[in-house]
Amino acid sequence: MARKSNFASMSVASLLKMRDDIGDVLSRRASELKKELSQLADWGAKVSKAPRGRKVRKGKKVAPKFRSKKDPRLVWSGRGGTPRWMKAEMKGTKLKKESFRIK
Repeated sequence: MARKSNFASMSVASLLKMRDDIGDVLSRRASELKKELSQLADWGAKVSKAPRGRKVRKGKKVAPKFRSKKDPRLVWSGRGGTPRWMKAEMKGTKLKKESFRIK
């Protein structure tokens, strides 16, 4: 257990010496902590450069389910929004999406 000091009864010289001693202890501890922190930062940099698995999930390729009547190269899997070519071909006609289905 640390002994209790009565600062009021201490001389000015001993108070100044105690202040200097405390400053030295604190500066040593601060340098130790800075050293540990730099080692952790170096470790974190090494870890962040390590190769990682792919985070972006790549969707599966889906076989086309619909084909254009005007241009057979234009196909659609049925996912997402209706393609422009299909909307254009349906416009002004009685064609529905099912009329473009690949059999």
